[in-house]
Order: sequence, then C-alpha cells, then structure tokens
Amino acid sequence: MSNHIPYSFLDLAIIGEDKSTTDTLYNVLKVAQHAEQRGFSRLWLAEHHNMPHIASSATSVLIGYIAGGTSSIRVGSGGIMLPNHPPLVIAEQFGTLEALYPNRIDLGLGRAPGTDQATALALRRNDFNAANYFPQQIEELKRFFQVNEGAKVRSFPGEGCDIPMWILGSSTDSAYLAAELGLPYAFASHFAPDHLLQAANIYRKNFVPSSQLDKPYFMPCVNVIVADSNEQADVLATSFYKMFLGIIRNDRKPLQKPCESMEGNWTDYEEYVVRQKTFFSYIGDKEKVTIELRELFNAVEIDEIMITTPVYELSDRLKSIELFSELIQDM
Repeated sequence: MSNHIPYSFLDLAIIGEDKSTTDTLYNVLKVAQHAEQRGFSRLWLAEHHNMPHIASSATSVLIGYIAGGTSSIRVGSGGIMLPNHPPLVIAEQFGTLEALYPNRIDLGLGRAPGTDQATALALRRNDFNAANYFPQQIEELKRFFQVNEGAKVRSFPGEGCDIPMWILGSSTDSAYLAAELGLPYAFASHFAPDHLLQAANIYRKNFVPSSQLDKPYFMPCVNVIVADSNEQADVLATSFYKMFLGIIRNDRKPLQKPCESMEGNWTDYEEYVVRQKTFFSYIGDKEKVTIELRELFNAVEIDEIMITTPVYELSDRLKSIELFSELIQDM
C-alpha cells in the first residue's frame, strides 16, 4: 500500500424515504464491509436521539453489530455524548466491545447532547448541568479503564482495557480540551465548518503529550460524494442538500430521493446558508474531488481524513466509497 493519508468513514445511519430502520441498519453493515475491503481505517457511528430518521441512538449496540460483521476495520463512536451517560456504564459497554473485538474499538467522546433540550433532560434526568463536567467525566471514565484494586466501584468488563479515546468537537473549546488531555482530535467540519482552521491550529499549538499519544493527531470529517461524472455527483448531492434544507426549515424528513436539480427547491438565501453549512463538501468525479481535497490538505495539517456520504441509494454510496478509496490512494 502507498503512503497515502489514512481515511475513514462516518455513517450517520440516516433513514431514507421508503426505507425501514431494518433496511438502514443492514445497509450500515454493507457499507462497513465495503469500506473494509477498500482500505478504510475505521467506521464510526454517532449518538443522536429523538430524531425519527436517524437509526444510531443505541450507539454501543450498533457498534457491536458492525464489528461482529467485519473482521479488521476499526469500529467506534463519533461520538458517545458522555454527559448523557454515567461513565461507569460507558466503561462497561466499551469494555465488553473490546473483549469481543480486541484492538478494533474506538471511543470518541463528545460534550453536546446529540439532541434537543427536552430530550437531553430526559436522558440526563436530574443532572441538568452534566455538560459542564465533561472534562471530569472523561477523567472518571479513564479511571474505570485503569486497574484499581482499591476502588469501591470498578468496571467489569472495562478495567485494564486499552481503548483509544478521542475528543470530538465542532468548536474551539474542544480543541483546547483535546490538546490539554493529549488525545486525538476529530473535528465535525461536515456540518460545522466555521472553526476548522482555528481549531486545528489551537490543538497543535497547545498539545501536551499523554500516555496514549506523544504528538497531535488531527482528523476532520468532511462530506464526500464521488460519481463517474460531475453531473451525476451533483444529482446525488440533491438528497444531501435537501437534508440540510430540512434542518434550516425545521422540517426534517427521511433522506429524500435525488432530483435533477435544486433549482426551485430553495430560495437564494436558503442556498447560501446550506452552502455555508456544507462548505467542506467534495462533490464530483475523481478528478474534481482530488483537486479540491488537495486544497484542503494544503490549508490544514491533517493526519487522517474521515468522510461521510449522505446519498439516497446504497449502490451510489458504495460506488462513491470505491471511487474515493481510489483517488485518495493516488494522492
């Protein structure tokens, strides 16, 4: 294999119109198997709640399903929203996953609720301010993974596990935290593009080596849709744009089938907002996406790239994954 940058995949388990939850989850496994064959390093799943068209709310359960259906690709969370859970429960869940699938599990941690305020309160019950204690929760979680025979409460499974922990973020706050803790840092530029350059610089400038990591390791996530032609990729991307349009309008629907063009589907202002929110999106044939990705790599020092490909048909997603793996290995 060439010395290309490692590449990974984020699957948001988005349910498409006319598709069931079962179809969607089976397709996540098919994507993972295809990504594994195409040299992807890892596949991550994100914790979201109270969203009728997202199927990854029971993130740890889904990680086990995907890891059980693959053999070498790393599988993990992008991320577990730690304030939603007692650290002991996450230590036990991921300790179990690590016991079943040794050296293949990643634990990405986020501070956000992954949902709306009312659902966050339902998840966190009486601890309404849980997000304020995110750094302390991480330290508690790390202690549960350490062997501590004198502790009154211990994590079984979990204790003694060496599971890589990542900090996830979409702002500069997470960059400072990841640097302070000496952990790898994944940035959600696929939906929060504004602070990518600043967060990457803060992270590298302030990084403190840790027992897990001796130098910074930065992985942004971007949207990628590759097809045989630019025109075909643009058509596939209409499903993706409609998804973001639904967020802006607070009119969320299942992932829509593609249409010929977005013309007439959004106002000029809506198009502007969607394109701002999806600034780090690479849509086109291999040649176009390669040129645009080179610009990103020249602008930001990246150790690994994670992509997400929100297109309607599984066959188009698999084709895009295949074409992306070819272009990234040629870069």
